[in-house]
Amino acid sequence: MEKAMKEWVTVEGVKKTLFGIGAVEGLMGECEALRVSRVLLVMDKDLSRMETGLRVQEMFERGPIRAVPYFEVTPEPSPSLADSGAGLAKKEEVHCVIGVGGGSTMDVAKAVAVLVTNGGKAEDYLGLGRVKGPGLPTIMVPTTAGTGSEATFTSVFTMRERRAKGGINSPFLYPHTAILDPELTLDLPPETTAYTGMDALTHAMESLTSLQAHFMSEPLSMRAIELIARNLRGAVFQGRNLHYRNRMMQGSYLAGLGLAMAGVGAVHALAYPLGALFDIPHGLANAVLLPYVLEYNYPGDTAKFARIAAAMGQEDPGSSERDMAGLVVRATAQLGRDIGIPLTLEEMQIPEASIPEMARAAMEVARPMMNNPRPMTAATAEQVYRRAFEGR
Repeated sequence: MEKAMKEWVTVEGVKKTLFGIGAVEGLMGECEALRVSRVLLVMDKDLSRMETGLRVQEMFERGPIRAVPYFEVTPEPSPSLADSGAGLAKKEEVHCVIGVGGGSTMDVAKAVAVLVTNGGKAEDYLGLGRVKGPGLPTIMVPTTAGTGSEATFTSVFTMRERRAKGGINSPFLYPHTAILDPELTLDLPPETTAYTGMDALTHAMESLTSLQAHFMSEPLSMRAIELIARNLRGAVFQGRNLHYRNRMMQGSYLAGLGLAMAGVGAVHALAYPLGALFDIPHGLANAVLLPYVLEYNYPGDTAKFARIAAAMGQEDPGSSERDMAGLVVRATAQLGRDIGIPLTLEEMQIPEASIPEMARAAMEVARPMMNNPRPMTAATAEQVYRRAFEGR
């Protein structure tokens, strides 16, 4: 018998999406539609000097809209980067914030937009529902197929002095416009393609199996799994192949939409301490932990995990539902091996002695843990970490 759905489903999200090859050429038109004359352009320094970053800057140099550069974003950003960006945006009296880059850049851009109008510092808003009003309109232009930040209401920051990660979570963080152009990912290095692609796969799998999943989120998450699982190898090994890049960007965006509707689970909770304590990039942390958490989780919802296995091409008509569900673990681990994901925490030089501390920290990432299809305690979190350390 199908589980009774919660009383109602509320869906919010990005107001407008442009998707397709060459879609970035619509950026100026979107600025004009918002009737803005001055924007804050957020990137990291490396991207600002590369072809994509220069291309976007040239658009503003040719047009009537002035772009104020803020190219200070770093990986796993600290809240102070959003604070500084908001200060610049106020000083320059910008009307819109544009984030061009990966998840770190887009998270900073979204936070800047709400800080300009709400005041205070980014750390004041860590948590759920603390932002009191709308921010400046935002336009997100992802240059990776993985983070899904262009579709979500979250900005994640690393507080290194506290050895912790946390997010601003508010409907006011949803971007006004997302512009997704697969051409912008053609020069993404294989390693980054692999890590961000596995990040997107994690979003898709966790949103599908989340206890908050519903009839609107599940088809998006399932299609995302199929697209990513069947095209990530091609994107890694044939990076200039636009077919694979297009499919990966489709999958990443659908996974982001599913994440925004249904949330994520224990993979994300366990990944946060790796970033906070050891500066492991978020996508890489998810990628390494994913098979081990799947192994723990699949008995919690064998029907859904069996459907995931089929979406990944793991057809075995003679298998039971439980056996089919277990094939997800094998297929995901093999995908990771094929594209060069480290197999264990030991391989990443994470000290074994840190496992109890990481397990305690993971349990504090409450919402993902509450969404997980199989309950997890500090003791079972520690067991999963130890499996991930030993590779078993």
